Amino acid sequence: MKRVYILVGMMILFSAFYTVKEHLKQPKALESITFFPIATNVAFKTASTSLNLTGQKILWRIHSTLDRQAYLRQDAGLLYSNGRLIGTLADWKQHTDSLSQTKAISALENALWQAITFHHAELHEKGEDIFSAQRMTQDQLYVIKQTSDSYIGFHTPKTAAQSRWKTNLDEQTRRMLQYSLNKGVRHYRIHLDEYDVYPLDVFSKRASNHFPGFNKEETAMFIGRLWEGLYKNYLLGIKKQDGTIIDPKGSTLPLILIAKDKTHLLVLTETAKGEPILLRQMIEGVD
Repeated sequence: MKRVYILVGMMILFSAFYTVKEHLKQPKALESITFFPIATNVAFKTASTSLNLTGQKILWRIHSTLDRQAYLRQDAGLLYSNGRLIGTLADWKQHTDSLSQTKAISALENALWQAITFHHAELHEKGEDIFSAQRMTQDQLYVIKQTSDSYIGFHTPKTAAQSRWKTNLDEQTRRMLQYSLNKGVRHYRIHLDEYDVYPLDVFSKRASNHFPGFNKEETAMFIGRLWEGLYKNYLLGIKKQDGTIIDPKGSTLPLILIAKDKTHLLVLTETAKGEPILLRQMIEGVD
């Protein structure tokens, strides 16, 4: 059964992506992801996100390899514990095919850990044409504290006790998000029947296929533009309506609302202090 989630708050319009002409004239910002048309003849040979427990540390790894050298390779990752952002990873390199990143985080409590990554490549062809290649990957890990200094971790429960922990942690995360959703719905009165709604982890799983009302090409296009906005307006800092930027750490797992009329999508989250945030992205080039 599809759960409908909604968080509401201040509306911030994603900045439009550069045109090819502007992109060629201006120096590239070191911290940015820019969407260009998808290169149909380019693919990732490997792309992975993994979470594993090592002692008292969560080891978070991101890796990807394109099938050719790219003008620019970028990987951007988000890590959540019980539905709240714990950390980010972002790296870029020019004239390479591969990227690898690793980060260790202390396991302090019983938690559902979720990591979501956007793998991106920018390819410059002859004639000044620019194309993109992209892929999303994810992993999740349940971590349970046994004693003051020992933990167990599992991706899939293997015992009845682990199954109970999984159920409890899933429900804890769901309740936390639902509390925020209810608050937002009362404030903004968004018409839920006008949207298909996906938490970012579910969105990531669906990204390899397509969404209702969109073909694969259209899906790839709005995924690329979505991550362009997420990177600039969320991962690098949540941009508020008054222009201030706040640390995204502690914010809730973004929820993606895709308009059934295919005109736009919304990204909804809530800051660590409980302030609702809404980002809006127009969907262009879809019939």
